[in-house]
Amino acid sequence: MALVLNQIKKKYGTIEALQGISVAMKAGEVVGLLGPNGAGKSTLMKILTGSIEQWDGTITYKGDDLRNSLKSVQQRTGYLPENNPLYGELFVLEYLQFTASLYKIKNAPFTSIIEQVGLTEFKNRKIETLSKGYQQRVGIATALLHDPEILILDEPTTGLDPNQMVEIRKLIRSLGEDKIVILSSHILSEVESICDRVLIIKEGKLVADQNLDELRKGQQQIILVEFDYRIETEALSKIPHVTKVVNTFDFNYEIHLDTQEDMRPQVFDFAHDNELKILGLQLKNENLEQLFTQSTT
Repeated sequence: MALVLNQIKKKYGTIEALQGISVAMKAGEVVGLLGPNGAGKSTLMKILTGSIEQWDGTITYKGDDLRNSLKSVQQRTGYLPENNPLYGELFVLEYLQFTASLYKIKNAPFTSIIEQVGLTEFKNRKIETLSKGYQQRVGIATALLHDPEILILDEPTTGLDPNQMVEIRKLIRSLGEDKIVILSSHILSEVESICDRVLIIKEGKLVADQNLDELRKGQQQIILVEFDYRIETEALSKIPHVTKVVNTFDFNYEIHLDTQEDMRPQVFDFAHDNELKILGLQLKNENLEQLFTQSTT
């Protein structure tokens, strides 16, 4: 295990923000950090990034102790805060170069990073002219400048439209192939779409640590889809293995199926054949919802 947290505790006066969090994470997995507001998610992430230096317990990464080797661990950690701080008047490439100079990052691979996050055609655009989704990409590019081994993302899709969410999710999944990615979110479907594993915190305590593939076993497949306009549920019922279709809201549908085979490609084909645009497409994990409810109430 590369990143190991042992009995992490943090107090703010008499308030115990974290009460003995112990967990280990390894490269190649995207870990979702869930919990109600005030559960301690942000405090934990600030400790991991070194923003909070006074805490109890031990954190080690590849043998380096965070408390005693803070700079060494920080040099291998990238961070995207919830409120992505950017200088809107700067051009994308200019901003990345400026940030690299602040942190004394030599020979940063600007071109490859810009390409990796899908900003090539926008590198000479001012950040303030970009959509929220592309501004998030700039923030992720900034966090990747020093090729970190640990990537911490705080609510990375907040304020994005459905298309932007899909694109950022794909980007995060790709980054999680060879890094430890820790993603904080209050949206269950977000964690379901991106993460391999979920940690649930309640009142500063770790109350659940679950592999999502294990959590999916044995449950009925449910697909959530959003189109660009309303259609009849009967039409969706013609997709193979569909047992029930529910129009949950406006152009949003919940499709129940009696197979474990991933049927999202068939839903995509249905949309294409019927000249529909898909604005959102994901699997729903009812077991995750039950786990979250049981763990936090």
